[in-house]
Amino acid sequence: MIRESVYRTEYLMPEARDNHAAPRSIELLWRNHGSSTRGPRPRLDLDQIVRAAMNVADDEGLEPLSMRKVAEKLGVGTMSLYTYVPGKGELLDLMFDQAVAGANELGEGTWRERVERIAHENWWRCHRHPWLLEITPTRPVMGPNVVARYEHELAALDGIGLTDQEMDAVVSLVAGHVERAARTALRSARMAAGAAALEPRVTAGQFPTVVRVGAAAGEEPNEAYAPEHSFEFGLSCILDGVAALVQGRSSVG
Repeated sequence: MIRESVYRTEYLMPEARDNHAAPRSIELLWRNHGSSTRGPRPRLDLDQIVRAAMNVADDEGLEPLSMRKVAEKLGVGTMSLYTYVPGKGELLDLMFDQAVAGANELGEGTWRERVERIAHENWWRCHRHPWLLEITPTRPVMGPNVVARYEHELAALDGIGLTDQEMDAVVSLVAGHVERAARTALRSARMAAGAAALEPRVTAGQFPTVVRVGAAAGEEPNEAYAPEHSFEFGLSCILDGVAALVQGRSSVG
């Protein structure tokens, strides 16, 4: 059974709270929505609409995204989009599934190297599509690309000595770390001005540990805070723990 907690999406929009939205999304995601081949050729297709919506979200973020803006980008009337997509909730589901699409090739290397590559793929995906981090996780979006991605991530761990439940837990743990680190990285640039104003107010006399650790943290990456360094460090710690678990079992055996 596919674990829904790995990829869940519910959006802060009325259409997404519709109890019937998930079945409609599944039909669209798997392109099994009963479209007829009779009549005139449609001016648009679903992929065009999804790409246009992703472009809007990449440029402006998730909150300003609207069916009207997508229609304007495509040069069509807003109501014409509803011929293809019932509502904004379903459109967001399609966008999410498309965003995680990839070649999904494990390549050479150890299990650890494979998981590291996957984590970096997810890290850079969040930077290409920052709106992914604006999504509140509560509703599953089990489209073909999401399922293929989950299969890819599990395959990187298959056969190394973990149980099926542990494989799923490691995938979730790594995905959660990537998401948190990417969110911090994208937020850090906006915090730079505030940090500069705060610096003269944080003195070694009042906050000695903060000042000492903050200075040390900035030395190696040559920044006051280096989100990518933090991402790499956290990922290494997680994989060290997995390696210790696997090694401990093999030594007992």
